[in-house]
Amino acid sequence: MDENQIADFWNLFKEYIDKKQIELAAESFVDLLADYGVEDDTLINALGSDRYLDNAINYYLDIDVNYEDRDDEDW
Repeated sequence: MDENQIADFWNLFKEYIDKKQIELAAESFVDLLADYGVEDDTLINALGSDRYLDNAINYYLDIDVNYEDRDDEDW
């Protein structure tokens, strides 16, 4: 699976996820991808498509990002 497919799958299904559970769902999605052997580099390349997915990838990879420097419009 490549980074475009990851973003496509996430963006397709996130519309059906309860907004209260979307962060947990994103984390579970990233964990599932890792369990199925998606490489860390592929996850890094998937960054930028959705803020919830980005947060989950950053959490999984233990990447510290300062979100205060970003405008809400970028998310």
